[in-house]
Amino acid sequence: MIQISIPKGTRDFAPETLRKRYYIMNIIKNVFEKYAFEPLETPAMENIETLTGKYGDEGDKLMFRILNNGIIWDNVSDILHQQKTGEIELKNPATVVSEKALRYDLTIPFARFVVMNRNNLVFPFRRYQMQPVWRADRPQKGRFREFYQCDADVVGSKSLILEIELLNIYREVFEKLGLKNFELRLNNRKILAGLAQLISATDKMMDMTIAIDKLDKVGIEGVRLELQKNNFNEEQINKIVEFLSLQGTTEERFTQLKNIFADNEEALKGVKELFFVMKQTETLRPNASLVLDLTLARGLNYYTGIIIEVKAKDVQMGSIGGGGRYDDLTGVFGLPNVSGVGISFGLDRIYEVMDELKLFPENLQTGVQVLFINFGNEPEMYAFQQVQQLRQKNIVAELYPSNDKIKKQMEYAHRKKVPFVVLLGDEEMKVEKFQLKNMETGEQQALSLDEIVLATSK
Repeated sequence: MIQISIPKGTRDFAPETLRKRYYIMNIIKNVFEKYAFEPLETPAMENIETLTGKYGDEGDKLMFRILNNGIIWDNVSDILHQQKTGEIELKNPATVVSEKALRYDLTIPFARFVVMNRNNLVFPFRRYQMQPVWRADRPQKGRFREFYQCDADVVGSKSLILEIELLNIYREVFEKLGLKNFELRLNNRKILAGLAQLISATDKMMDMTIAIDKLDKVGIEGVRLELQKNNFNEEQINKIVEFLSLQGTTEERFTQLKNIFADNEEALKGVKELFFVMKQTETLRPNASLVLDLTLARGLNYYTGIIIEVKAKDVQMGSIGGGGRYDDLTGVFGLPNVSGVGISFGLDRIYEVMDELKLFPENLQTGVQVLFINFGNEPEMYAFQQVQQLRQKNIVAELYPSNDKIKKQMEYAHRKKVPFVVLLGDEEMKVEKFQLKNMETGEQQALSLDEIVLATSK
């Protein structure tokens, strides 16, 4: 017998779950559009060369590659053997097996879109995108292999006003969702680049940021081990740990950063950018939930400026959002010097947090408001006409599709948690008064269709 299942790290979404997800997505979408972002969708799959090399070695390993059409492993083995013996020459042997992959995030496909459509876009170009992405990660709480991202990005401007605006979007969305206890954690990749320069390890910048990015999961000793694996010496590791352990108020740590990087112009620029964005955001709206987090690294290759991560404080969960500035992401596709900045909402993790904190409105699960019992023959079509009239008045109505026993039809209404049932037979047709039964109280009364509209709309 076939064991029916779904792949690990994926999920089915039942109606009650999907309504909650749509609730989150609609709030995010409405805020995006209020801030003048335009919708965009890109294909689920991209060419391998579009994606590889953009996320670091670890990202490349987590990419879901798609087998070429008609692939037969014996043929692949023969071709690779011919490549090894020099009978044929292949620029990239991996393309024999796979030339496409499922998208890893929404940012790289967006950059590809911008380059391909640069002559038709008005810059700065603001877009939002809400689609699934795929990563061959180890499934765990809040981490899936297929999950949704809800992104907003602006390309074509270096103005730090955009970072402030995106932080305001985060705050507005989470407040509308009722998720009030959160932190917007900020750092700047220029500061981390300055740290790599300070320890004479500029060639290992990505190794360092990936190790730092694991701090929440593995702790400081785990970061030490990760750095040792990547051949950082003890002096370099101690300086990194010392940097990550800077103490004091936000202002005191900004002063320490200015002293540490007094001779590093690029790192100082990062400190000034971070100070400006945090100060102006706080000025616009005090108690902005901003946190200076020098341990924040965001391991993706393409970030170059301010980086952001959002944490929910009441639930044990990874980040529920993140993003940052990327100065030349389109350059890899032949369009250099187009700066961009963006943020992403982690829909799946936001759902988990809201569900645990019971923040979803109760009326999301309403579904069918009125079910008409089917008595067959002439009453059936008459009831169908009444159902259509209710639908035109925005009442969610349903006619049971067959003339089954009344008990079975009532059980159907009970299991679907339908609040009202209408009984409509020959007598009711004559007087145009229908028996409306309240399924919670058991109360039943004869009402006209207009009266049913009023009774079920309360």
